[in-house]
Amino acid sequence: MRYRRFGKTNRHISLFSLGTMRFLALESGAQATMRRAIALGINHLETAQGYGESEVFLGRALKQGLGLPRSDLFLTTKLIPTPDAATMATAINRSLERLGVDYVDGLALHGVNTEEHLRWIEAPDGCMQAVRAAIADGRIRHVGFSTHGSLNLILRAIATDQFAFVNLHYYYFFQRHQPAIELAQEKDMGVFIISPADKGGLLYTPPEKLRRQCHPFEPLPLTYRFLLSDPRITTLSTGPANPDELDSICPVMDRDEPLSEAEQHALGNLLEQQQEELGIERCSQCYACLPCPESINIPEVLRLRNLAIAHDMVDYGRYRYGMFERAGHWFPGRRGDRCTDCGDCLPRCPENLDIPTLLRDTQERLGGHPRRRLWE
Repeated sequence: MRYRRFGKTNRHISLFSLGTMRFLALESGAQATMRRAIALGINHLETAQGYGESEVFLGRALKQGLGLPRSDLFLTTKLIPTPDAATMATAINRSLERLGVDYVDGLALHGVNTEEHLRWIEAPDGCMQAVRAAIADGRIRHVGFSTHGSLNLILRAIATDQFAFVNLHYYYFFQRHQPAIELAQEKDMGVFIISPADKGGLLYTPPEKLRRQCHPFEPLPLTYRFLLSDPRITTLSTGPANPDELDSICPVMDRDEPLSEAEQHALGNLLEQQQEELGIERCSQCYACLPCPESINIPEVLRLRNLAIAHDMVDYGRYRYGMFERAGHWFPGRRGDRCTDCGDCLPRCPENLDIPTLLRDTQERLGGHPRRRLWE
């Protein structure tokens, strides 16, 4: 396992971080999974108050010992932003109690997704007042934020200069947040990539067409390499439910060198496949079509269509598409079948896409049964 400096925290953490969301309600196997992660060299353990009993399970494991001194671990938990300091202070104390620790190395505001959340952060008497108090008395060492918000919102949150790290969605198949990575580097912030195997394309179980297109590499390690070859990125999350699911990181956990010519060629082939198979119907993700009067998340709908057609990533498309209108600000926007043919987006599209037709087509391809979110 290799390690990178986690921005201005000045701590060096493993290229992969252990996320505990899938521990949820099952403690059996959780400790074995944590022990294997530590044995592989992972020193960043990440949980959240909203992940069922995972804080409790992690706390018990810490008490029993994981084979690494507490001082060598970087322990992060996440708390949702609150409008007032008192609510946040209570939440901080609750997490410390559940974890059975005197301090956490990292506290991330969990889901800075909306304008309202940003106002709470910037308010003098908002949630950050309690966070600063906890930093002052040593209960929190460093503070960051996770986000499912728009690029503009993310950039503004980074620009507040209140954070040492950021948890981002950024993958080979979703590079919209590249400017956020650039700004985070300018601010000397650690960059933590959220769920690259799952949210990045359900790459644990890739379709055969995608596997052929990535040859001679497998899709998951190839896209891991895309991320790990970027020195601005500190760590990638992995969220196993059992020790065996950590096997997927083993071939790449010490591979943070620049991409080889063969890897570059394979990744370039994926873009060529999109251009070839989609032709004039390929959405290049410029986001000029927004805002939509019906609040349809047009770029994301069409991104999922791109992937379904070009790479047969239909299961992934249905998984993500099924979250529209069900996950609130965690996955904003409405489905493609909400289009009223108003035509508002058409003159703004530089590629002259027939957006209403493509939205309806995506609904037909991907609008099956919605998938339940893991913690519901």
